[in-house]
Amino acid sequence: MNIIIAGGGTGGHVYPGIAIARRLKELIPDARIVFVGTAEGIEAKVVPREGFELRFIRAEGMVGYGILRKLRSLLKIPLSFVDSFSILRQIRPDVVLGLGGYSSGAILLSAFLKRIPTMIHEQNSIPGTTNKILGRFVKAIAVTYHESMSFFPAHKTHLTGNPVREEIRHGDRQRGYRVFNLDSRYFTIFVFGGSRGASQINTAVVESLTYLRDYKDKIQFLHQTGERDLEAVRQMYHRYGFKGTIIPFIHEMADAYAVADLVVSRAGATTLAELTACGKPAILIPYPFAASDHQVSNAKKLCEMGAAQMILDDELNGKTLSEHIRYILEDPDVLEEMERVSRSLGGHDATKKVIDVMMGIIDSRFRIQYTGLTP
Repeated sequence: MNIIIAGGGTGGHVYPGIAIARRLKELIPDARIVFVGTAEGIEAKVVPREGFELRFIRAEGMVGYGILRKLRSLLKIPLSFVDSFSILRQIRPDVVLGLGGYSSGAILLSAFLKRIPTMIHEQNSIPGTTNKILGRFVKAIAVTYHESMSFFPAHKTHLTGNPVREEIRHGDRQRGYRVFNLDSRYFTIFVFGGSRGASQINTAVVESLTYLRDYKDKIQFLHQTGERDLEAVRQMYHRYGFKGTIIPFIHEMADAYAVADLVVSRAGATTLAELTACGKPAILIPYPFAASDHQVSNAKKLCEMGAAQMILDDELNGKTLSEHIRYILEDPDVLEEMERVSRSLGGHDATKKVIDVMMGIIDSRFRIQYTGLTP
């Protein structure tokens, strides 16, 4: 069986695909799984590290960029179809799964034109433009949130949840202290702005240190900055005398979640799925340029249920962030309740459900190989 998983650009589109690919290999060991993305996306680093094949198409995103980038992206659309047809001809997939993002559009539409079974998975509560368009053509649609179902044809839409890599649930706290050189006696705040970091979050966290000086001997930080802000952020932690580990990118995310007492992050759907899978309380700062403002919608769901607090990007500064951190630090009952609610929201078996839907649309002769197919 040959399977293509398309999507990328950010970890939010890539990591659910990794979770699905791993489970597929467990269930169908001889399956050939090929990822399709772009050379500029995080998939270029992550997918080969996971041991899966990766093919590139020439495509660029348009949302949140200026007119020149948009024009360049439009000019690349024909090239992305040329690349897609070439990949399909070489791989001859039995099914193509799209995970959203600009790198999935051409390959899914090309597969549709070649009458190859196709499906998409939508991670966010408000679907992105690519998936809204693809939803009209694909055979099946899997969604994370019930609110997403109204955007797609009801007869082929399935509520599955968002796949999470299995190891995320099994981080080791003591190992995390060793790996990240942290002190187990301190309250640990894990900060990350996504796979490439987020300058606004980095700046706000550094600014918050001046308001948290009385906690200097009680808290420490594990901070993923991205490459660009690494040295500047390190210098500010040193200047204010706070303990912590500041690094550009974290591969050992399971252990990072395990050591975290509180998380400060964006509100991408995959991040939220991981937070709730681990039962972690969070201060969420939605990315302001996300398509259809879906990160705000994602964050609101957790805030309304009591698992997180939210700061809008235009309200974000050191003082505001420090007030949220201080509120949680000074009331253990608040932290405990946030942990409890977060853990209760952690979905299970989303990966299995997505694969069940996928197996339901392929040629029947391949279903025999899939021992996990539900009746």
